[in-house]
Amino acid sequence: MTIWLRHRLFQLVFVALSVPVVLAAPVSLIWGQRGLIVYAGRWAAMALAIARICAGVRIRIEGTRPEGPVLYAIKHQSMLETLVMAAHFGGPAIILKRELAEIPVWGWLAVRYGCIVADRDASARALRHIMKEGRAAAARGRSIAIFPEGTRVQPGEQPPLKSGFAGLYKLLDLPVVPIAVDSGYAWPRTGPLRAGTVTMRIGDTIPAGRSRDAIEVEVHRAINLLDRPGTLSH
Repeated sequence: MTIWLRHRLFQLVFVALSVPVVLAAPVSLIWGQRGLIVYAGRWAAMALAIARICAGVRIRIEGTRPEGPVLYAIKHQSMLETLVMAAHFGGPAIILKRELAEIPVWGWLAVRYGCIVADRDASARALRHIMKEGRAAAARGRSIAIFPEGTRVQPGEQPPLKSGFAGLYKLLDLPVVPIAVDSGYAWPRTGPLRAGTVTMRIGDTIPAGRSRDAIEVEVHRAINLLDRPGTLSH
């Protein structure tokens, strides 16, 4: 089967199964936010299984997930990162752009799941909102996940971290756990999914209290460790 046929099969099965799952998701709120977090984790695990069966995309997680609330700083090359965080990292509160929260049904569910909506056009207000929601999530023992380079990037691209990351790190006063990925080779921003093993590498925990320059350098280096052309394993 060609790459494009496997990709189309993935799309068909993913949409066919996800539509009823998403529409039924409000029922999980009977058990509160925790019910939705568990439900979303199972949907994400289903999506990853479909990608593995239909397109041959496998996941390898290296390192140990830390205990307690942390600030996850993740390289972002594909949709896969958000699925893995929901399925295998306990469902942290993910900081996402407002456009995603405006998607019918899905956006409504994302907010109730605990995703923290960031408004790119109002940076000061956005940071205050993120701070308030982030502190509330951490107080409940929940981790926060951010893509510090901003949006998805192509393999080989290593843009500087967005300025808000260091401010969030300082104000939340949480340790940072950087996560490097090479997902863009198997799950590109455009084009078909490609068979192979995607690695997500959990880096060493960086304690709270680092200076702005130090935390930016450490995190940028750590999340880009796997970002080398041709590193996708088969």
